[in-house]
Amino acid sequence: IHHTSRYFKVDLHCEENNKAHNTDEISVKRLIVRRGKSFILTFCVDLKRPQASQSLKTKAVFEILPANAAGIGWNARVQAKSSSSVTVAVSSPEDACIGEYSLSVKRGSSSRSIGKFVLLFNPWCEADWTYLPQERERQEYVLNEHGIVYRGQSNGIQPMPWTFGQFEEDVMDICLRLLDVNPKCLRNAKEDCSARCNPIYVSRVLSAMVNAADDKGVLEGKWDGNYCDGVAPMCWSDSVAILRRWDQRNCNCVKYGQCWVFAAVLCTTLRCLGIPCRVVTNFESAHDTDGNLTVDHYCYDLGVTPNAKDSVWNFHVWVEAWMRRPDLSQSSQYDGWQVVDPTPQERSDGTYCCGPAPVKAILEGHTNLKYDVPFVFAEVNADIVTWRMNSDGTKTRMFSDTKEVGQNISTKAVGSYERMDITRNYKYPEGSAKERQVFEEAVRRCQRLTIRGGISDVSPATPDVSVKIVEVGQSINGKDLDLSLSLRSDQSKPLTLKIQLNARAVLYTGFSISNVWSKAFEVKLLPNKGAFPREVESDLHTTNAGLACSPCLRMGFLIKSCFRSTGDSVLPLIWVFALHLLI
Repeated sequence: IHHTSRYFKVDLHCEENNKAHNTDEISVKRLIVRRGKSFILTFCVDLKRPQASQSLKTKAVFEILPANAAGIGWNARVQAKSSSSVTVAVSSPEDACIGEYSLSVKRGSSSRSIGKFVLLFNPWCEADWTYLPQERERQEYVLNEHGIVYRGQSNGIQPMPWTFGQFEEDVMDICLRLLDVNPKCLRNAKEDCSARCNPIYVSRVLSAMVNAADDKGVLEGKWDGNYCDGVAPMCWSDSVAILRRWDQRNCNCVKYGQCWVFAAVLCTTLRCLGIPCRVVTNFESAHDTDGNLTVDHYCYDLGVTPNAKDSVWNFHVWVEAWMRRPDLSQSSQYDGWQVVDPTPQERSDGTYCCGPAPVKAILEGHTNLKYDVPFVFAEVNADIVTWRMNSDGTKTRMFSDTKEVGQNISTKAVGSYERMDITRNYKYPEGSAKERQVFEEAVRRCQRLTIRGGISDVSPATPDVSVKIVEVGQSINGKDLDLSLSLRSDQSKPLTLKIQLNARAVLYTGFSISNVWSKAFEVKLLPNKGAFPREVESDLHTTNAGLACSPCLRMGFLIKSCFRSTGDSVLPLIWVFALHLLI
């Protein structure tokens, strides 16, 4: 047997073999089997690929053994025979390379081709690195062609049905083509084909190939709202149409995708090739661009905040793939779910890909492990550090928010369309000592870390004034927003405050596209009392006109105390992103 390409008459038993290998949903007209499990062939009496190599495990030559003989690696045993036919069971090793193979029979010095078959990962086989013990989970994470993708915001989660379609007959060939046109294969096809025995390698390659940022990938990403030369990301609802369009266009990218589309297409390709996986949504997801495990926000007088490199997305979607990680530990410490993210955010080893990053490593703050654990750790557990930019060019660290990032991490439940919260898999409870301990461990292990106002800094005292923007009524697209600002003083003396309110239209990625509204006023707060200024409530009835391309409105506030004759000091400037409204 060797990768790719009539000896008498041969029955490949496609329907019987495929059903036994859980691939009959793909096709019963061609032989598609999983590694580590035998398939049968019956012999009856009467291309072009990189050159196969036994040393690279892309070629195997073996004899047909008697029924009771033991076989190692690729082998075949006689299962039944008659005067006119012989049936043999062919077995592949559990670490065989996945892909298309040709089957030939050699007799003496002559060799004849008898057909082709496709070999996939086998999560039913205990020795396979993709082995998933529970049958219910295999049904969900390998065989289910339909699912749910969650979007929206942490207090308004919106389920979106998605068709993965991994068993549409042409999808498997498209997935194999994706592997064949990846840059590593184009550079060295022999090494790439040899590495396809490893689900870690295959998932990382597919993570890069689903986006078209730096290769012949499937989808081009776009977030500016202008999709006139393609399809808007929110219009897609199945992966098959995207993959077919890419294939029909001779590997030219499809326009356009955003995080949930990238993730859903990756889920299709992984399930098709036999790697169990699920789509996961992280609400309030941090994008840490410099690897310091914090999201740094800056503000100036009058509440002006420029778009920073770091940001917090309303939500972000990735894929978890199930596999072993013997490359990280001789034990099973990091086996199980791995984050694989195809959205092109930051380069990893020079390529726009992310993962596989062990979820267990993220939970424990083991940021020194591959692949891309620091980036994913920050997505779910970064601290938001707010800085005041002073007129002399210096900056003052005002406070840190340790709880906002990483909320309601969600995926579809097994066997139902209910939402399953898996936040506990990624982080310990917010506010707990264990969570802070893990964060400090993550900082310590992260060799790329550049401390910039991190945990080594002393945070300022908690402000004596609490401020909160609340939504009075439900926000409805096209209608006014009814909001209220509440303030409370815990000081022992009266306070007179200057308040600057701002509202900005932002994309779900946290990028600001326009200023919508602002107001400045003064308010007096009595000791240990709250205030609800009427003028604020009435003026916050503002419309979302002109925000058609923006999925949310972000409210913020700036507060200073006024100088008084008593000589009281100035209250520290406070800037908070307090409310995200989906519009």
